[in-house]
Amino acid sequence: MGGVGPQALLDRGIEATLRHDRRVVAVSLVLVIALAWLYLWRDARAMSHMDMPGMAMEGMSHGSGAFAAGVTFAMWTVMMIGMMLPSAAPTILLYGALVRKNGERGHVLPAVWIFTSGYLLVWTGFSLAAALLQVILEHSGLLTPMMASASTGFSATLLIAAGIYQWLPLKDVCLRKCRNPIEFFATRWRAGRAGAFRMGVEHGAYCVGCCWVLMLLLFVAGVMNLLWVALLAGFVLVEKVLAKRELTTRLASAALVVSGLLLLVRS
Repeated sequence: MGGVGPQALLDRGIEATLRHDRRVVAVSLVLVIALAWLYLWRDARAMSHMDMPGMAMEGMSHGSGAFAAGVTFAMWTVMMIGMMLPSAAPTILLYGALVRKNGERGHVLPAVWIFTSGYLLVWTGFSLAAALLQVILEHSGLLTPMMASASTGFSATLLIAAGIYQWLPLKDVCLRKCRNPIEFFATRWRAGRAGAFRMGVEHGAYCVGCCWVLMLLLFVAGVMNLLWVALLAGFVLVEKVLAKRELTTRLASAALVVSGLLLLVRS
């Protein structure tokens, strides 16, 4: 029997390295996501064990100091990491495979994390805007000390707005980009680390465009209501990976609008 040729050995070696890269990236993503959810769980648990719930957010609620704002911003940033990285993981893993196939061997892992950093930078910008919005809502009396809506009208407005946004062309365009990473990379591929970062920023921008109104629904049931956070994160994941996207989006839109209208009627 003849031995295995040099090209076959090279192909096997490349495939083995690719599998190793995928494992490293996948395990790293799982670790980051788990740490983010652990942080959120500890914060939520600490709030639920306070004898006086209003004290849980003392220094964050109704505060104007830099430290209070920084804590709120950090909370939103970690929350967005925990909520959005799971749905971005398939795109991140695909990007690693494409880097290797484009001949950038030896740069796969750095490039993957540069791409991920660009993606998360955009969500960090969203977190800053959400934290500032939270401070405004707290000062206007529209949020409780537990960071949930204190106004039925405000909750209904958010639900109806989110339902309407599900139908808008902008939502459809952004969701298509998020659901079709192959098309995204085929039309916007840029080599090198600078290219990786820029593509990460662009993909993150599409993702924010797809989900930003849904993220504002965190104010309805409470920013630190982990069941509500998990439900929203789960919906984002399903909307991006489920085959019948249109049906899922339309059903969600109807449910959100009806929920908002019911709140208005009951009030």
